[in-house]
Amino acid sequence: MKKDLVIVLAPDSFKESMTAKEACEAMERGIKKANSDIKCLHVPMADGGEGTMQSLVDATNGEIYSLKVMGPLGNQVEAQYGILGDKEIGILEMASASGIHLVPPDQRNPLLTTTYGTGQLIKACLDRGVKKLLIGIGGSATNDGGAGVIQALGGKLLDDKGNELALGGGELGKLNSLDLKNFDPRLKDVVIEVACDVNNPLCGEKGASNVFGPQKGATHEMIEILDNNLRHYADIIKKELGKDVLNEPGAGAAGGLGAGLMAFLNGTLKKGIEMVIQYASLEEKVKEADMVWTGEGSIDFQTQYGKTPLGVATIAKKHNKPVIALAGRVGEDIEVLYESGIDSIFGITKGATSLEEALVKGQENIEKTAENVVRLMNLL
Repeated sequence: MKKDLVIVLAPDSFKESMTAKEACEAMERGIKKANSDIKCLHVPMADGGEGTMQSLVDATNGEIYSLKVMGPLGNQVEAQYGILGDKEIGILEMASASGIHLVPPDQRNPLLTTTYGTGQLIKACLDRGVKKLLIGIGGSATNDGGAGVIQALGGKLLDDKGNELALGGGELGKLNSLDLKNFDPRLKDVVIEVACDVNNPLCGEKGASNVFGPQKGATHEMIEILDNNLRHYADIIKKELGKDVLNEPGAGAAGGLGAGLMAFLNGTLKKGIEMVIQYASLEEKVKEADMVWTGEGSIDFQTQYGKTPLGVATIAKKHNKPVIALAGRVGEDIEVLYESGIDSIFGITKGATSLEEALVKGQENIEKTAENVVRLMNLL
């Protein structure tokens, strides 16, 4: 084996067990036990969903801040946003402020839930002088088309009597006009990129309300109201802003937040894994390396659909680097992943074990598996 081998470590988080950064550290401990000469480059990854902010902050030596904001039902919650290492790029996950996990199942009602807190996180990033803002929009409790974001940033949504609408997607049917004269002017100078992996339009059978409404507590009657309200919202946006978001791919993401970010903030929707690869500078580091290690909690045939290991493998194969993946669980039909760029997949659990034990011992298991893989490599 090459004496001065360089390995890029680019795993996702192992959900409920360890962050991507912790996974990198555990991999390196195991690698160094077997061969102390190997150099490891840490690139904690994510696919645009939960954990993306943490991974990119870790990958760039940035910082995470906490802030009390309005939760989905108007209550106060503690949310977080990050500033990447260059101090010019902010990052947030809308779920931190407006996520479904913040609403107890018996209180879920997308007629009432609001993205206002997400708007407050955006404002906090603007207050720190960012020039670019990355927004992950998975896991929402809302169906308000991003109206709450607009309201938090100084925009007014008015009814036919000039009164401001209350919060929530159930109010959008009353919308008559937009008042944006106090809309935060700093947004004009900030580039907004949105991590979005769904192509749903705003309305209709495949729209926000029909597809995602039920998991947010919407009844059949609510779905009809919400869908009609978002269609009306899109009509007002087209009339007043000259932007047609009704059928834009991804407009229906996060209860129509995709549409709101495109229409009011000039947001551009991107695949989550592509965004993380770009801002973690993965490709530049892969070029310097001899091989790449990745991984996540569960690897199976679904990994091919935009998950981190396949995104990492795609970059590695572009530069002819071998790829090893470690996983807490190795599922069915993984052969397709071998055809797509991953060279070898290792499960990290030691024998039969409970899920609870596997989660607790995740870092220990990664470390031991990494050590064993390198001991095998030492024989080559």
